[in-house]
Amino acid sequence: MISLRTMMMRGGTCSGMYLLKSDLDETGLEPDVLLSVILGSLDRRQTDQFGGDGSTTTKVAIVGPSTRPDCDVDYLFAQVDLTTLWVDWTLTCGNLLAGVAPFAIERGLVAPADPYTMVRVHLVNTGATVMVSVGTPGACLRYDADCQIGGVPQRASPIDLVFSNFCGGRTGQLFPTGSPVDLIGAVEITAIDAGVCAIIAEASAFGITGHESPRQLNSDTGLLDRLARLRLRAALAMGLGDARGYVLPKVLLVSESECGDIRSRYFVPDRCHTAHAVSAAICLATASVVPDTVAGRLIGRPSGARPIVVEHPTGTTMIDITRAGDSDLGIWAAVRSTAQKLFDGYVFADMSREPCLIGAVGAGVT
Repeated sequence: MISLRTMMMRGGTCSGMYLLKSDLDETGLEPDVLLSVILGSLDRRQTDQFGGDGSTTTKVAIVGPSTRPDCDVDYLFAQVDLTTLWVDWTLTCGNLLAGVAPFAIERGLVAPADPYTMVRVHLVNTGATVMVSVGTPGACLRYDADCQIGGVPQRASPIDLVFSNFCGGRTGQLFPTGSPVDLIGAVEITAIDAGVCAIIAEASAFGITGHESPRQLNSDTGLLDRLARLRLRAALAMGLGDARGYVLPKVLLVSESECGDIRSRYFVPDRCHTAHAVSAAICLATASVVPDTVAGRLIGRPSGARPIVVEHPTGTTMIDITRAGDSDLGIWAAVRSTAQKLFDGYVFADMSREPCLIGAVGAGVT
């Protein structure tokens, strides 16, 4: 049995475990095995583990001093897959990112200033950089205030995030296929690499309105099967290879919105998210400012108009997109989020379970 200092935080619409990289390194254990033991179990009830029973609660943020001179901290994201106990390091989480700056201040990596503290964060998984502004009146970190975001009923202190260098992080191109629109089978899609690799398609192409609840969509096995087959074909076209066992690319089904610019149902990748990922909202907003994409054609807004309001099952998310020059990769995105500290202490892991996990951890790797 080992103990590991940890903090549980809600970041955006997700919750996860926040660790100092130095604390993780001191265990001398492989992170893939350790995180699987702490957060995952083949028992669907997860009665002996620290994580929850879904992808939004089996997330880990690993934070340490930055390896880049232009940033203050590094943020490495890990997602534990509950079906295989495989730890996925290929993507990042914009929701947990909201808690990275407060965590860095809590652990003494960054000194607070008055009334705001600016923290430059390097997203290790994708190479993007984010400037995060946290309220610290009197040089004291504050979580309580009156800011509310979609998908979170409680109000909290606003956290402002400005993303740069987030386009082409995985493929080197904003549109990995070389085109803003492709035809996969009979469905027009936009394949895009902006914060997350994703494919965007109109909900109407699948015989749905896009207004359906996540529960309705997740019970539609025919729809999920069509999306899975579309995702595999699109992944090959994007140069991502065989996507079986991997969460990228994600899928966004879009439609006209009644309370925003565009409505989205976000799949991660084979279940509809109950709210929406920040990274996916940024991805969709980026596509929306390009007129020839599926999203751009749907909203029909003048080029350069901003911000973009994305409607999702629990509310809306506002993304401000700015293009810097003519390059597809020179795009900035700004979004407001919140975070809340939930627990600070030590988590215990029974490493005698390690031998029965090794096979399961490798099962997700193709």
